Amino acid sequence: MCLAIPVKIEEIIDAETAIADIGGVRKEINVALITDLSVGDYVIMHVGYALNKIDPEEAEKTLALFAELDELSQQQAIEASQ
Repeated sequence: MCLAIPVKIEEIIDAETAIADIGGVRKEINVALITDLSVGDYVIMHVGYALNKIDPEEAEKTLALFAELDELSQQQAIEASQ
């Protein structure tokens, strides 16, 4: 199974490289497949490659769902250890 996640572009280094915010971690990613990229854009990233731009609202919704899943997972781990 493959998972592509939304990430926010924080800095553009050159035509092929940018810095993205991935859950609070800044990481260099390849953006060679994206045209007209700007700081603040959201892209779908898979294994370090930006595949396409996405709507900021949809990106925020998806990231909120990931955060909710993480919180539920942590709660279940705490309950299981008791």
